[in-house]
Amino acid sequence: MVRRHPLSAALPVAWFFTDERLLLPVERVAAALPPGSGIVVRHDRLVPGARWRLVRRLAAIARARGHILLLAGIPETARRWGADGVHLRQRDARHAAQARRNGLIVSMPVHDGKEARRTQRAGAMLAFVSPLYPTRSHPSAPALGTAKWARLARASGAGPAALGGMTRGRARRLQRQVAAQGMRVAWAAIGAWEDKALARQKRQKRNAVPT
Repeated sequence: MVRRHPLSAALPVAWFFTDERLLLPVERVAAALPPGSGIVVRHDRLVPGARWRLVRRLAAIARARGHILLLAGIPETARRWGADGVHLRQRDARHAAQARRNGLIVSMPVHDGKEARRTQRAGAMLAFVSPLYPTRSHPSAPALGTAKWARLARASGAGPAALGGMTRGRARRLQRQVAAQGMRVAWAAIGAWEDKALARQKRQKRNAVPT
């Protein structure tokens, strides 16, 4: 389905987390991502067959657009479904070694120091540290702020990615703020990508109206 991503290659800078609360179909949002982006497929509430079909549709978009596809869950499912990697929840950190043996990219979420240390011990390649800013998906979660975000990112021992209220502009600002620490920052979003897809849809509708 998705071609395996060489583990030595650079990972995408921009990432999209799928979310069941999106107003637009997730495939439409994925199609609006810049070429060479990353997609983390969640949609855990779907029954396995429906989730697998969603992964197939997103895999087709990933092939066409040069994206990287990670599946939230366990390595065995990610491998069987043809994903490039697995997004391990903290409770599944023990599966990281198996994922690497299967040639899978390993990412993990980080929200505090304990999770950062567990991510470091697991040898994850990418740590989604959140929430940097207040976020629509978790409105009650306190924002980390740049200084605490950077501490957790360093403690995770993985390539850092900022999640939570992120936009491209905020990602550029964060990169400038941490550049002196030698950090190359990726970023991930949910709502920002849906907003972009909605704007794209509106432009297409305007252009389709005869003048």
